[in-house]
Amino acid sequence: MRSIALVLLLGTLLTDQLAGQTAAERKVRQVLDEQVAAWNRGDIPGYMAGYWRSDSTVFVSGGTRTTGYDSVLARYQRGYTNREKMGVLTFEELEIREVTPTLALATGIWRLKRKSDAPWGRFTLLVEKKPEGWRVTYDHTSSANN
Repeated sequence: MRSIALVLLLGTLLTDQLAGQTAAERKVRQVLDEQVAAWNRGDIPGYMAGYWRSDSTVFVSGGTRTTGYDSVLARYQRGYTNREKMGVLTFEELEIREVTPTLALATGIWRLKRKSDAPWGRFTLLVEKKPEGWRVTYDHTSSANN
């Protein structure tokens, strides 16, 4: 039994080294993957599960700064009132860097594929390790011209 556990542990460590990711970076990627899956189900509250449920959560986009989890959730719900507006979300060029044991920086490109258009842009996220897990605490998202 111990040898099986040792093999699994070594396999995990080697996988991390080969992938070049720390355990924290893998966990942050998992949070972001879960957000994409929730978005693509049309589940905005599920998408928001990746954000820290706090009055200190910040979302910056389009010259507007929104503070507080509830305000960010309301902003998404106002802007994406149906599945057609939500489209299909993908993240590209995703880079995650563990800054400290409790803080990671994630950057990438977001894309929405919708019937009538395909908006996209870049994002920078601060993701912090909280008692409930890794959560986005600061999100700066920009839109590019199509």
